[in-house]
Amino acid sequence: MQTLQQQLQHKIDHTTKPLGSLGQLESIALQIGTIQQTLQPAITQPHIVVFAGDHGIALTGLVNPYPQAVTAQMVLNYLNGGAAINVFCKLNQVALKVVDAGVNADFDNIQHPDFIQAKINKGTANYLQQPAMTAAELQQALEKGKAIVAGIAATGCNCIGFGEMGISNTSSAALLMHAFTQLPLEACTGRGTGASDAQLQQKLATLQQAYTIHQNNLQTPQQVLQAFGGFEIAMMTGAYLEAAAQKMVIVVDGFIATTALLAALQMQPEVQQYCVFAHTSGEKGHAQLLQWLKATPLLQLGLRLGEGTGAALAVPLLRAAVAFVNEMASFESARVSTATS
Repeated sequence: MQTLQQQLQHKIDHTTKPLGSLGQLESIALQIGTIQQTLQPAITQPHIVVFAGDHGIALTGLVNPYPQAVTAQMVLNYLNGGAAINVFCKLNQVALKVVDAGVNADFDNIQHPDFIQAKINKGTANYLQQPAMTAAELQQALEKGKAIVAGIAATGCNCIGFGEMGISNTSSAALLMHAFTQLPLEACTGRGTGASDAQLQQKLATLQQAYTIHQNNLQTPQQVLQAFGGFEIAMMTGAYLEAAAQKMVIVVDGFIATTALLAALQMQPEVQQYCVFAHTSGEKGHAQLLQWLKATPLLQLGLRLGEGTGAALAVPLLRAAVAFVNEMASFESARVSTATS
């Protein structure tokens, strides 16, 4: 008796096209059908969730050309519909939620249907002086990330992607990538929001100093996140864990989102089977990180914006993958001759 995966593969192979001619769309269709355990896979009510948080290191000015205040300003821009992620979500009929995971600003007066208040603290601590967060703050961030995804899944959503906003979070991500993969820190560290050559060298030296301070206390994934993570990254880590538990299709965005996934995989390696990798970011380190994960991204657009923009652009490709499985004729039903051996 054939397994469901074998039945899916048979269905894909016998649509009216040369074998394998739809390339990655075929492997995605097989993956989504396997996740959903059905021969009629579907993308239902897709969501992008953007987690925002501030980083204590940003206040030093050592790793970022933009001021920390930009994080809060961009949260308001998302809620006003003015960012790239708003445009792409609207274009592709993807719901957007914005989460205050730990922005150094007060949003108490905001009443917006797409805003989720989940603040852990007003930014993390400076990891040049102490761990970015306490064990209790990390646990709280992980649990809130899980709860947010559980709530979205309960509405009928079966496909979700995560984005982020947080000045200095490429620095946090570089340290996490280095700690988890042991790839050279220089290979993990890029220009972020546009550092000059001199700023990049200062950023790298600062991150090397931070890693040296904490390197003897990085035995578990939780300790690594505590040392260097942002609240938005930790909350995203919990979100990945819950999305996999809910058997959702997870669309993985760029460098920072993939680093949060890397943290989740240290805790639950099976999460990766639910993941479709949207694109290769232009941010240094992402291509190597995808290679390390043995992941094949869908798009090569040179994006390095974050916000979940790559994930939002990939959703139509997931819809195309399930559509061809469900709507294309088979050779038999269309009375089209198959290839002769």
